[in-house]
Amino acid sequence: MPHRRILLVDDDESLRLVLRMELEELGYAVSPAASAEAALELLEREPPDLVLSDVRMPGLSGLELLARLRVLAPGVAVILMTAYGTIQLAVEAMKAGAYDFIAKPISHDELAILLSRALEHRDLVAEVRTLRATIDRKYGFSAIIGSAPTLLEVLDLAARAAGSDSTVLIQGETGTGKELLARAVHCNSARRDRPFVTINCGAIPRDLLESELFGHVKGSFTGAIAHKAGKVELADSGTLFLDEIGEMPAELQVKLLRLIQQGEIEKVGATAPVRVDVRIIAATHRNLQAMIDDGAFREDLYYRLAVIPLDLPPLRERREDIAELLQHFFAQAREKHKRPNLRLPAELAPHFQHYRWPGNVRELENIVERLVVLARGDEITLADLPGALRQQRPPLEALQIDLPPEGISVEAVEKDLILRALEKCNWNQTHAARYLDLSRKALIYRMEKFGLRKPAGR
Repeated sequence: MPHRRILLVDDDESLRLVLRMELEELGYAVSPAASAEAALELLEREPPDLVLSDVRMPGLSGLELLARLRVLAPGVAVILMTAYGTIQLAVEAMKAGAYDFIAKPISHDELAILLSRALEHRDLVAEVRTLRATIDRKYGFSAIIGSAPTLLEVLDLAARAAGSDSTVLIQGETGTGKELLARAVHCNSARRDRPFVTINCGAIPRDLLESELFGHVKGSFTGAIAHKAGKVELADSGTLFLDEIGEMPAELQVKLLRLIQQGEIEKVGATAPVRVDVRIIAATHRNLQAMIDDGAFREDLYYRLAVIPLDLPPLRERREDIAELLQHFFAQAREKHKRPNLRLPAELAPHFQHYRWPGNVRELENIVERLVVLARGDEITLADLPGALRQQRPPLEALQIDLPPEGISVEAVEKDLILRALEKCNWNQTHAARYLDLSRKALIYRMEKFGLRKPAGR
């Protein structure tokens, strides 16, 4: 088996020589570079399996190199080295896509273990991608782009659910791809050759929704000049996708419950029910549990719909997918609008990585298409980006953490940071997680880790 190649990037020549000798003793092939710019030149000539880079260097920093690698070589594992081991820098590096972070002076044994784990992780990711490609060919989920663990977990559940006739409830923020996932489930079910019918419960006026959903008979109301089949009948033997189910009026929720329980509907103005055979997939961006508590959604209907719940993660919780999505949408838009020579420079990548994407994947797709359509020259520039994307996060130095001469506990800094964020947000976990750019689950894990509890009376 050929030696694994490591691209070693450090402006300190003596340290670079020592590390090169240690890495070669461990059996790695090493490509040394004295700067990030030199490393980028080596990238194409000697493609590495892993990049081991210093953070603070003249010219491009290690974090800036990492941002470019995420675009140019997303499959390469990256470990950053620094003598300035703050928790903020570690968090920034991990969020930007680094596998791990190691502080100088570097322990030979620690580095050996870290490199081994990083390469094992890289191999696992590559294996997952290969498996994903095989699954996509077999199950047709290829339209859903990304390899974040949270997304792959949902896709795995969806693939297993597709073979049944159980109702599915897809929950997720606007723009996360709920209809795309619903279509994938249908296309991999036994009903794939039958109709897939969609109705958006929030886009149709309340007084027309019942007729659109269940149909009506001639003369049942003013303007009903003929019999009309509803969406449910049109989906007979296939799949009915109820988008924005949280917008369905209470009186229709009862009729939908009857459809699920008894497999029959009653048209507006009809005197007898009609038997139908449909599989129901529902989706919503709303919190149905909260709506149940408020009396706005039936609890019995919720449990009938959520036999198989699928929770699509927002894009800000799968930042490792942004680079792949960006390249996909850019290539798609260039082809659509016939601009094959248009370029998207790698230095703009951090602007996409650091944005919170409230509109999720749909917003990313729309912005990329807008950039392709409106770009003046053959290269997209910083000035072309929307104002929200041009804004950068404050530099790490702005956090002003004093480093005492006797040393500092990284865990103590992290605990204090989380405590201060919780106090700033009045112990609202959702707001604090957003402030720290963490998922709520990640915040709760850290609160439990450090024994942080909301004070009584707050």
